[in-house]
Amino acid sequence: MNLRWEILAGYGPLFLSGLWMTVQLALVAVGAGLVLGALLGLVSSSADAPEPKAPLLRVLMKLARAVTLGYVTFFRGTPLFVQILLVHFALMPTLIHPETGWLLTGEAAREFRQEHGAFFSGALALTLNAGAYISEIFRAGIQSIHRGQTQAAYSLGLTHAQAMRDVILPQAFRRMVPALVNEGVTLIKDSSLVSAIGLAELALAARTVAGAYSRYWEPYLAISALYLVLTLLLSTLAKRLEAPAHLRGR
Repeated sequence: MNLRWEILAGYGPLFLSGLWMTVQLALVAVGAGLVLGALLGLVSSSADAPEPKAPLLRVLMKLARAVTLGYVTFFRGTPLFVQILLVHFALMPTLIHPETGWLLTGEAAREFRQEHGAFFSGALALTLNAGAYISEIFRAGIQSIHRGQTQAAYSLGLTHAQAMRDVILPQAFRRMVPALVNEGVTLIKDSSLVSAIGLAELALAARTVAGAYSRYWEPYLAISALYLVLTLLLSTLAKRLEAPAHLRGR
């Protein structure tokens, strides 16, 4: 196998641009997915909470749990690649369209789709997918804390929200960290699927070089190394978070 690394020299800016795009995708998906997953996880774990006294609130909570269950089931049970295509080619035209967009119409919609459409679709699909998995991580983390601690918090006069905030979540989060890191690593790697809708990230950069030279080892080994660096950095950061506070920095 005769590797010709010199063919990558002229494509340095393309790989750097693709790397930056991959980092942006991962940051948006992890950040937004974490918020969405936390909210959905709290909803799904509320089945063990005291029922609201108001009948309307009880109905709304049951409806919210049913919607959350359907959402999580769909996004965990279907391929991410299909979700990306569905968001970009079906949901995106519904939300942002020059004539019939629900969120944006006219010339602004046309410009947005041309300049940011692929990134918006990719980030939204990754966020929705991450939110489903992270919600299950939060649900499992909350339920891993012994029920007696929740009952003790209630006996002290804390509401369910206060018990979650002050007693349960601080303990549960430490247990969630490894699973959250795994989800972050998975998102970084799965961001390569967004190249299917034309977003210029690492996978598309490698495909461009491969198409220009009909060489595949060099570009795909190069982006493999870049993905590996990103995932190792995330894993290293996670180990610092997992360590007790007095041991961090050693």
